[in-house]
Amino acid sequence: MAEKKLGFDTLKVRAGYDSREHNYSVAVPIYQTASYDLGSVERGEKLFGMTEAGYLYTRIGNPTVAVLEQRLAALDKGTGAVAVASGMAAVAYTLLNLAEGGGRILTTPRLYGGTFDALNHLYPRFGVHVDFVEDSDDPASFKSAIKSDTKAILIESISNPNSTILDIEAIAEVAHEQGIPLVIDNTFGTPYLFDSFAHGADIIVYSATKAIGGHGTTLGGVIVENGKFNWNNGKFPHLEEPQYLLRDQESGRERSILEVFPEAPFTARVRLSYLAYFGASLSPFDAFLLIQGTETLSERISKQVSNALRIVDYLQKSDKVSWVSHPAAEGNPYQALAEKYFPKGAGSIFTFGFKGNEQQLKSFLNAVELFSYHANVGDARSLIINSPKTTHGELNAEEQAAAGIAPETIRLSIGLEDADDLIQDLEQAFAKAFVETLV
Repeated sequence: MAEKKLGFDTLKVRAGYDSREHNYSVAVPIYQTASYDLGSVERGEKLFGMTEAGYLYTRIGNPTVAVLEQRLAALDKGTGAVAVASGMAAVAYTLLNLAEGGGRILTTPRLYGGTFDALNHLYPRFGVHVDFVEDSDDPASFKSAIKSDTKAILIESISNPNSTILDIEAIAEVAHEQGIPLVIDNTFGTPYLFDSFAHGADIIVYSATKAIGGHGTTLGGVIVENGKFNWNNGKFPHLEEPQYLLRDQESGRERSILEVFPEAPFTARVRLSYLAYFGASLSPFDAFLLIQGTETLSERISKQVSNALRIVDYLQKSDKVSWVSHPAAEGNPYQALAEKYFPKGAGSIFTFGFKGNEQQLKSFLNAVELFSYHANVGDARSLIINSPKTTHGELNAEEQAAAGIAPETIRLSIGLEDADDLIQDLEQAFAKAFVETLV
């Protein structure tokens, strides 16, 4: 299969799995085991010496998890991937692996609230500092903000919650001119809507909890790399230094991660260092569930995008709505970038401004019947949340303003229901919210 150029839909169902290696099981088996027999002393030495591929302990590798990793790597045309227990674990391991020993991450205020808060308040305690660009829409703003110890640029392909889109290729050019990688959180974009590596990314981060799983049942995260970035440029000495763990078994010579894993050094180091010793491992059963979601990724996303366009159109015409922030909305400043980077659609998660007071907004949220009020996105079910009070509640008023999150912001994640039913649900909730306040 690896020798053939297969289409996206074939890869999402088949990549990373050969039934002949798993007792001819049609479905990917769940290898629910903590450890693995080494077979013999000689084989054990080869496995621990990394001269033979195999499994030692599920904390760092498992056959079920490996299928998910290889499938996501195939969908993104990457060279390596590592799956972890959550999207935040994927973000944490990526940033720590970049700036280990001290360094800076350059980013934009347009991030998931948890990521923003962690960058601001948690990572500095570990020697990892953050700089926010002044103008996210201007690639020159990224260039001027890079410092001598900047280790990477981090952006979201489609921002949370307002679905803004940056000039990704221009930002990638800025990063590469400075010898640092571009990290893209492609959770909202998914491999189906956005080809991250084709547009300049070096590392992709996913919260697989969202659209990849797609059913709101399973936590997971994935880090993918493409093997093209030059980690041997002096800015990342922790990837260049020889390690006793990686020594040559015959000569005893210590080797670096770049020497032992030349095609996927970044994810290999995440696995052998952070996953092995910090231990945010994805369970085999959760990997199985995420694989099931991946198999229907394009069908789900296509329907959700189609539904989202219907909802956007409805909201734009409503006198209860002050604005709609989706690239497909009339007059949206990101339409051209969406056409360039997201030809299949710019996602199904977006925001709108509720044209009423705070009590009316609360009444509206309490009145919805089909939309579920909770903080996930990418679910098969449609979801609704007041982001300033919840998903981005960690941000103070000034930080929310910098991220473009107004107090009246409501975020929608459109699911697989009938679009007409979703519109009717919003319509009746609007009516109740405004009628109740008049009584």
